[in-house]
Order: sequence, then C-alpha cells, then structure tokens
Amino acid sequence: MAQDWIDIGATSAIEAGMAATVPVEGGEEIAVFHTMQGQFYALVNKCPHKAGPLSQGIVHGDSVSCPLHNWRISLATGEALGEDKGCTPSIAMKVEEGRLFLSRAAVAATRTQVPQKAC
Repeated sequence: MAQDWIDIGATSAIEAGMAATVPVEGGEEIAVFHTMQGQFYALVNKCPHKAGPLSQGIVHGDSVSCPLHNWRISLATGEALGEDKGCTPSIAMKVEEGRLFLSRAAVAATRTQVPQKAC
C-alpha cells in the first residue's frame, strides 16, 4: 500500500559512496546511504558507541565507518562489525522507479523509541 511508504526523493539525489539525512519531526534523524555497488540502506544517524553522525562517515562496501572513533557499522543490519559490540536501528526502505521510499512504520518507531529490530 502506498501509505505504508514515504517517498524521500530520487535515487540520483545521493551520489554513490555518499549519504544524505532525512529529519524526522519528534524522532531520530535517518541517514540514507548509497553504496558504490548501487544499493541503498537507511539507518538511524547515530553510531551505537558515542552517537556519532554515521552520515558523515566513510562508506566502504556494505558498511560505514563512524567519523568519531572509526567503528564500522553494517549498512544492512546496523550492527557493529569486528570486535566492537552494539547496533543502531535499521530502517526498512525500498527503491522503485528511481525513487527512494522509507517504511512509514519504521520512521514512526523512531519517534516512540521503539526498537526497530533486535541486535
């Protein structure tokens, strides 16, 4: 159903290897990542370590490095990689006809602080 998804813009608005942010009124800011392989992922824009802005990190493969302390975070799951422990909520998204869509329920959950998924 169309009302289940929020259109956040064209895929062309985010260059490969970069990220953009989506503000959520009364909720957590969301970072949308575009990998060099052409995939898109969305996470709450906070590293699980010290809440660093993941959108400002370096995207490599299917992970992003936090700009504060270089923790690597999986773009697919939000989990810290390597020996680091923790995760940031991932936000369900889809790409259709050159447009990016976020799950309305997942975005709403950032307002209520309900966990998006278990880590």
